[in-house]
Amino acid sequence: MVDFLSDRLRPILFAGWQHFSLVVQCLILATILAVLIATLVYRNKAMVSAANSVSAIGLTIPSFALIGLLVAPFGFGVTQAVIVVAFYAMLPILRNAVVGLSGISPSVVEAARGIGMSRLRTLVQVELPMAWPVILAGVRVSAQMVMGIAAITAYALGPGLGGFIFSGLSRLGGANALESVVTGVGGIIILALILDFLLVGLGRLTTPRGIRV
Repeated sequence: MVDFLSDRLRPILFAGWQHFSLVVQCLILATILAVLIATLVYRNKAMVSAANSVSAIGLTIPSFALIGLLVAPFGFGVTQAVIVVAFYAMLPILRNAVVGLSGISPSVVEAARGIGMSRLRTLVQVELPMAWPVILAGVRVSAQMVMGIAAITAYALGPGLGGFIFSGLSRLGGANALESVVTGVGGIIILALILDFLLVGLGRLTTPRGIRV
């Protein structure tokens, strides 16, 4: 195992960086889309129910099946990997964003409007900061989930550490097959822990002190 890692250190580090970059960029995209959708629907009970249903049903779609469906229109490579990872990342964030925004007391909103804040300013300066800890919890859940899904996209030649896993599985019993799989799985676990640590730090930096207390 030590020889395998030392001989392939640069490709492993490069694949790890690709994997981490794919997940982080898709998380950012998913968070923006999920929060935008949540702000449009959270005041309507029927739309809230629809958004929750979509997020629940979406998680039941097998990632392999979705990857297979996207190969025909988008081919192999990065594009379908981004679509798949961003799609799955958005679902828990959307649910948490709706819950966070819906859970804000109407009296808080009325107080903000009462001191002359516009509807948009109330949303940006009052509601979203108060809902942010709940939204960030959804981001952390998504980060752990899509770290594994990003590995599956390697089946359609997506970037990242999944290539080591599928390469090793395709030649099980051969030389360095097990080492390749362990490298991919171990690398993904390490990246997941690093990303979660960074998200915890982000939460401490971006959550208003009054809300933390």
